[in-house]
Amino acid sequence: MLHIYYGNGKGKTTAAVGLAVRAAGADMKVGFFQFLKNGSSSEMTILKNIDNIEVFCCDKCNKFTFSMNEQELDYITQQHTKMLRKAAELLEKGDVKLLVLDEFLDAYNKKLIDIEFADYFIDNMLDKCEVVLTGRTPTEKLKKAVDYLTEMSAVKHPYTKGISARKGIEY
Repeated sequence: MLHIYYGNGKGKTTAAVGLAVRAAGADMKVGFFQFLKNGSSSEMTILKNIDNIEVFCCDKCNKFTFSMNEQELDYITQQHTKMLRKAAELLEKGDVKLLVLDEFLDAYNKKLIDIEFADYFIDNMLDKCEVVLTGRTPTEKLKKAVDYLTEMSAVKHPYTKGISARKGIEY
């Protein structure tokens, strides 16, 4: 089944991490892919140490995309596409029972992934295991295909008071 955690609120990645831990605890193999992140957020530290979870990220994604130059954006796009191809390979081989594509929706919407391959992936791969997609805005096509659709809404957040993201809480 397809799960989507989306919106402008906190908790999308947190929910995906929780499901990954639950699945690993049930002896399911998990592939956890982080797009638009370099793997330095705190949850990655623990996920890398859990049997049954294999993590992938874009190690050079060290800043927000609006601060990147064309070369950096091209590199990120190539890395994201390699990651998605790896995810497809894991699905084809039956190596995972849960696949998490964290921030996939944003990478897709910003065209920081090969869109043609991403569309192929969406059309042909999502029924091979449990798949979780996170990000701000799912496409209408994904909204129609999804089994679980959870919107995270920022009703109140410390950022509006000028409080920066805190290690262990927001990252």
